[in-house]
Amino acid sequence: MYSQTNRNCFSGRQIARASRSTGRAIRLIAMLVAAIAFPAQLAWSQSSGATGYEVKTAFLFNFAKFIDWPTSSFASPQAPFTICVLGQDPFGNNLDDTMRGKMIGDRAVAVRRLRDKAEGRRCQIVFVSSSESTHLVEIVGSLQGAPVLLVGETNGFATLGGTIEFTLQDKRVRLAINTDAVDRSGLKFSSKLLALAKIVHDDGHSKGG
Repeated sequence: MYSQTNRNCFSGRQIARASRSTGRAIRLIAMLVAAIAFPAQLAWSQSSGATGYEVKTAFLFNFAKFIDWPTSSFASPQAPFTICVLGQDPFGNNLDDTMRGKMIGDRAVAVRRLRDKAEGRRCQIVFVSSSESTHLVEIVGSLQGAPVLLVGETNGFATLGGTIEFTLQDKRVRLAINTDAVDRSGLKFSSKLLALAKIVHDDGHSKGG
C-alpha cells in the first residue's frame, strides 16, 4: 500500500456503478476533497504564478499517494517508484527537481526518460507527451494489462485507452479517468481521486466531471 491517507480503494467497475448515483452532493464533497488531497496544486490560472506543467508535476506525485500498485509491479523490494516520460519532455528540470529526495512509502522516487514504449513496463507511471499523439494506439496497446498508470495530455487520450488524461478548462488543470483502463491495469484507485475526475470509458461515454 502506497497511500499516505486512510481511504477505500475501488476497481473501475465498482466506481462506474457508483457513479450512476452521484449528484450535486457528491460534487460538493469532491470540492472539499480537492482542498484536502491536493492542497494548492489542483488548479492553475494565469494569476497563480505556477505553470501548467508545475501543476501536472504535482499531480503525478500525488497520484502515487492515492493509487495502490501491486508488489509484483516492482522488480525488487528495494526498487524505486519510477515516473517515466515518453516522448518530448515538456517538464524541463521541474520534474527532476520536484521528485528529488521524495519517497512513496518506503521507496525512493526516480525519474526516467524513455526511448521506446516497451520500456514503460518498468515504470509505475508513464507520462505520454503530446509529441506522441500519432502513436497513442500503439503505446496503449504495448502497455495493456501492465500495472502501469498511463497519463497523457492529448485530447481524447483517456477514451483511446489511456488511464488519466490532463485537460485544461477555464485555465484549470482537470482530470479524466478511464475506468476500463483502470480495470485492465489492476491498479486500485482511491475514491477520493476518482471523485475529482470525469469518468470516461473506451467507448467515449462519460460520467461526472
